[in-house]
Amino acid sequence: MAPAPHGPRRARIVFSDSAAKQLENITSEAEIHALDRALVVVSVDPDVGEPIPGDAAGPQLRQYADEVERVRLLYWVTALRTVVVVAYIEV
Repeated sequence: MAPAPHGPRRARIVFSDSAAKQLENITSEAEIHALDRALVVVSVDPDVGEPIPGDAAGPQLRQYADEVERVRLLYWVTALRTVVVVAYIEV
């Protein structure tokens, strides 16, 4: 019997220095849970967020807002589909 096929490959998530500093300050289990949910959504579909208008010379920033968990992520996607989280913001 053949093994079950895997789902689509998730994007790798990395954090900018400023986002990493924000993560260090999270102490609430609820905030960690909310952030985890948002990161899973973005890792499964990096294009889910809305593009943020800006300079065409730099990476295209996107924002993903989860109104249920009250979380907003600012991020960009590399050519190799790595998601770079620039900031985690509570809505």
